[in-house]
Amino acid sequence: MSWQEYVDSSLVGTGNLDKAAIFNSEGTSVWASSPGFTISPAEIKAVVAAYKDKGDASGVKAVQANGFHIAGERFVALKADERSLYGKKGKEGIVIVKTNQAILLAHYPESVAAGVATNVVEQLGDYLIGVGY
Repeated sequence: MSWQEYVDSSLVGTGNLDKAAIFNSEGTSVWASSPGFTISPAEIKAVVAAYKDKGDASGVKAVQANGFHIAGERFVALKADERSLYGKKGKEGIVIVKTNQAILLAHYPESVAAGVATNVVEQLGDYLIGVGY
């Protein structure tokens, strides 16, 4: 399956996500993306930095204090660990999952529950890790 097929079928095709993109793990290359879902180099660089951030003395990462931007929109960070970064803006949100070689980024609309959206992205992340990505 191509990276674009993962975006089109495994993410957006579920009906639980309306936009998605897949980057390499360093955020320097877009492997696939939904039409019109444009993530700037600065935005993906900040995502990569959030994964590398070990947190302050209390364990709080900068992204948890400041939020992050995807496709020009600001999201409040709900979860930020070595694998997953979840963000919310009103009732819509972003789910970002890092595998060994890829970063999966997906947006869910107001009509989808956060838990349903996160499960879709986390399951694809599990699959990709299982096959060496």
